[in-house]
Amino acid sequence: MAATSKKKRTAGRILAVGAGLATVGALVAALPAGASGTRGGSDHGRYVDVQLLSFNDLHGNLEPPTGSAGRLTHLKEDGTTETINDVGGVEYLATHLRQAREGNRYSITAAAGDMVGASPLVSGLFHDEPTIEALNRLKLDVTSVGNHEFDEGAKELARIQNGGCHPTEGCFEKGKRFRGADFPYLAANVTKEKNGKPLLDPYFIWERNGVKIGFIGVTLEGTANIVSAEGIKGLKFGDEVETINKYTKVLERKGVKSIVALLHEGGLPASGAYNYDCDSPGPGNGISGPIVDIAKNVSPQVDALVTGHTHQAYACTVPDPAGKPRTVTSAASFGRLFTDTTLTYDRRTKDIVRTAVSSANHVVTRDVPKARDMTRLITRWNALAAPIASRPVGYIAADIDNPLDATAYEKPLGNLIADAQLEGMAPADKGGAQLALMNPGGVRAPLVHKASGAEGDGVVTYGEAYTVQPFTNMMTAVDLTGAQLLTTLQQQVSGANQAAPKILQVSKNLTYTLDLTKTGADRIVTSSVKLNGAPIDLSKTYRVAMNEFLAGGGDGFAVLKEHKNKLVGASDLDVFTAYLAAHSTPAAPLAPPATGRITVVK
Repeated sequence: MAATSKKKRTAGRILAVGAGLATVGALVAALPAGASGTRGGSDHGRYVDVQLLSFNDLHGNLEPPTGSAGRLTHLKEDGTTETINDVGGVEYLATHLRQAREGNRYSITAAAGDMVGASPLVSGLFHDEPTIEALNRLKLDVTSVGNHEFDEGAKELARIQNGGCHPTEGCFEKGKRFRGADFPYLAANVTKEKNGKPLLDPYFIWERNGVKIGFIGVTLEGTANIVSAEGIKGLKFGDEVETINKYTKVLERKGVKSIVALLHEGGLPASGAYNYDCDSPGPGNGISGPIVDIAKNVSPQVDALVTGHTHQAYACTVPDPAGKPRTVTSAASFGRLFTDTTLTYDRRTKDIVRTAVSSANHVVTRDVPKARDMTRLITRWNALAAPIASRPVGYIAADIDNPLDATAYEKPLGNLIADAQLEGMAPADKGGAQLALMNPGGVRAPLVHKASGAEGDGVVTYGEAYTVQPFTNMMTAVDLTGAQLLTTLQQQVSGANQAAPKILQVSKNLTYTLDLTKTGADRIVTSSVKLNGAPIDLSKTYRVAMNEFLAGGGDGFAVLKEHKNKLVGASDLDVFTAYLAAHSTPAAPLAPPATGRITVVK
């Protein structure tokens, strides 16, 4: 059964003050002759402007994200860029959304997945119950699932949706039962293998005063390749286009002609600036990646696509199969942006006037009042987490960054983590590892020198380390041949990863050249791959440290599933904190590791 706007509360709320900071517009065109859309006024006209507020990839970032995770790049009129610091945080996101809704009689708030998972400690420690509580207070109407909604498996996702205390840890607050999400999670392309039925609602119908808009929610088809296999046993992830087109027809049969797809898959704009015009020189010409082909093939009856997953910012128009421009948006990640899209609804045709659609990204600045209800929520959960979160685990001399730029192939923090994993798994009784590989998506935040609380500058707390490594993946040491190791490096830039390379972070004793002037697997210069300065021997067996996600072939590294003689060690977080403790003191803090393990040729 599909969700409707009456599932848990009435949609179309009117909330607080002022206007948000508009940054970038997508398609802005005139209404048909004689038309007059109304956002906050009369209900008697033919055309009604419906406000669609959207965001994606929050990842439980309730507190303001720090370091590069709390920044955006702004493109200035003269073509140069500047950094905008101190953006994001749910206390500020709530205020901006409430301001944006003021006076809009028809306002919907939607999201495109990864609301939870890979979350900082204040949410992750409590299995993301705090984030769901915050989203309820944000008045989120609907979201698609993302891949991270499956981090703890389908049963835990069902609990997130429906409520109930954690099956092993129970209720986190005395006398309080977790009530679950007030909004529906949509999973149209996630089906049960035994009967083909969707795991959760496939679509949602929002309705107010006769205005009906349908939402179809899907995650990327490749979700099974980027989550742990154990939690998704018995599930199938279907093609995004086929699924959206299927349920578009279902909605049309129900009389719903205005449709928005919430899709946890995204694109890569040519610039990392959040206000880059990706419709230059023509519609959609400034964006690439999976979303482009998807958008070009999704039914023309779908009026807009709200996307995510790539953590990029864009508001583009990509032609639909009929050649008609259609809005495709994404609001970066971590609550740093939200998108405000105007959908002009024609009461006569019951459809969106596509030529009147406009969209803009808005910065979640921290110069607005904090939402008091969110401050109380964060304070309450932080009090529960404090005994664990505030414990010092290491000391750093400067920021150890994890750049979000997709072209930052080698990252200082990735190097540090790979070195920690090698050291933790190198002893003979721990696995005898000779090198380590770390998936870049598993590094979730930078280590910031400036104190986040009362701990003092340079102190790394357990909570901060947890935010960097929140998955609690178990470490493994496995046998791989030199040939398999070379294939692993080649799979970073070929096959499923060719369009969007996933460059592994490597321990300091592994070096090689990445030649971007070539294509596919040839980008890895075979003769350059060296371990401890010596060329790898393709016939020799090496002991390699990696987390269980990679050992299971995650992120498209199918060859890693061919490993032998696996030994399971401590968790990635335990190995990371042990390394920090062993290599830093207040008097001798740890310096950021040098880069240069990967030589990039452009």
